[in-house]
Parts: sequence; structure tokens; C-alpha cells
Amino acid sequence: MRNAFASQLFNLAGQNKKIVLLSADIGNRLFNEYKSKYPDRFFNCGVAESNMTGMAAGMAMNGLIPVTYTITPFNTYRCLEHIRVDICYHQLHVIIVGVGSGLAYANLGATHQSCEDIAIMSALPHMTVVCPGDPLEVRFALEAALNYKKPVYIRLGKKNEPSVHKELSHFQIGKAIPLHFVDQCFYDVCIISTGTTLPLAVESAKILNRKHISSEVVSSHTVKPLDTEFLASIANAVKLIVTIEEHSSIGGLGSLIAQWLIENDYQKTKVLQCATPDSFLQYTGGHQHARQQVGLTENVVVQKILNKLAN
Repeated sequence: MRNAFASQLFNLAGQNKKIVLLSADIGNRLFNEYKSKYPDRFFNCGVAESNMTGMAAGMAMNGLIPVTYTITPFNTYRCLEHIRVDICYHQLHVIIVGVGSGLAYANLGATHQSCEDIAIMSALPHMTVVCPGDPLEVRFALEAALNYKKPVYIRLGKKNEPSVHKELSHFQIGKAIPLHFVDQCFYDVCIISTGTTLPLAVESAKILNRKHISSEVVSSHTVKPLDTEFLASIANAVKLIVTIEEHSSIGGLGSLIAQWLIENDYQKTKVLQCATPDSFLQYTGGHQHARQQVGLTENVVVQKILNKLAN
């Protein structure tokens, strides 16, 4: 994902001279091509994320389109007050990019993991939260954010995420993307994923369909605002809505969808959350190992769905 982001940013910077990239001491080799061609539009702000956020706000107030980039917890938690007051309060067009979200940096311990950022950033007034599901969605999400004229948080994985989409004919912030896994209009299970769990959702749906449980997969790349038109269309039409995310069960996609269903009188709709627990991961290991520890695997997800359908 980060390679797709760097490549697309380079392309878009050639089309718009207002784009400025600010990095907090990472991505130096990643942005070599960008720095070489646009040296006056790249700032390495060092390990000073709050300062970087303030710089971005000032640039936006002067007509530029700043993009801040660093590891997710440092670009969100560490400078939250500055995002809230400097950017959101003034409704500035700043794109905040967090790389290595969720458990992507599991081997570096809890300090580098970010399973609360969707909840925190979604709670900020005027903030838009976009979590692309694969490298192609990253490219479209960045272009859409640069044209959105509002504060946008883009939540990225790290590297080697598989491609899910062969092509995308349309991408719009706030509009979910069905993958059309089933031909019929009505199906048993709708699996709604956000971010890097999209491949997991796809593989889980394949297993369910082989078990003759018709399952659709939907990429909810935008968590705020939710695609409420889509939710209304499926709320009473499917047996079970399943949400999958590499984020805490509190305040993420699943929580926001459940809240919307309750507020709009869809209490009878069954919902299953597949997310990380409300706890820190107290040991280190690789990304896939971390996912196994929190139950974000195909076998666990499928079994949870089967159990929910049986009840």
C-alpha cells in the first residue's frame, strides 16, 4: 500500500503544484523520486509530528494542499490535539496519512500498533476517515481526498498487501463498493470490510459460498461518513451483517454500523463484529501471527458466522 501511495502522490503532484508532502522522519527512500523532482514541496519534519501537523495547517491556510505521512500512532495519537484544534476546528484541507495501521507493525510492540485510530479520528468534527482495502483503492482514495476540500484521514497498511480489485470503474468517498460475489439480489450474509482485512473478507466469503451460504463482500473504504444508503438497502434483506476490521471492537466500523442500525430502528438485524479485542497485544511477532492471536483468520471468522447464523 505504501508503494501505491508514493507512486500515486508523485503522479498527482505533477498535476497540481499545490500538493506538499510532509514526512516525520520516515519514507526517505520511498519518496526519492518525489524529492528529486519536487524538492521545494517536500519537508522532512523529523520526529516532531505535532509540529508537522501545525505546519500543515499553516500551509492549508495559505492555499496549499499538505499531506502528512508517518506511522499511524505517531500521526494520530501523538498529535491529536493539534489535529483537532489546528485542522478540524478550521475545517482545513489537510490529508493525514497513517502507514502501518492496525497490527502491521506487530513486531515492534504496542507502541507501534494502532487499533484505536478509527474511533479517535471518527470522533473529531469535520474529519473524514478513509481506509482503503487494497493498493488500487489507495490510489483512488488519495486522488479523491486531494479533491475533497475537507480534512481527511487515510489509514494505510504497510507493504505486500494483496490486490483484490482487478479494476475500479468508480470510487467515491462515502460510497461502499460491492464486490459482486453472488449473482442474486438477495443473499444470506453481507460481509462488510474496511481497510486491510478486505482479502480476509473475500476468502471467508469463498468458504461460506462453498458451504452454500450465499455471501456478498463489500468494501466500506469510508468509515466516516458511512454509506447509509447502502446500509438501508441491506438492513432487512440479509440474515446477517458481518463487519471485519483490524481495529478495536470499540468505536470502529462495526460499532458505527451497529449504532446507525439502532438509531434507524433496525434492531432486528443481526450483526457480528470481527475485530481486535479491547486490550493491548502484550507480545511481539509478525503481522499474521498477531492476526491469529486476535482471531482475524478465515477459519475463525467463518466459524463465528456459522455460529451466529445457527442462533
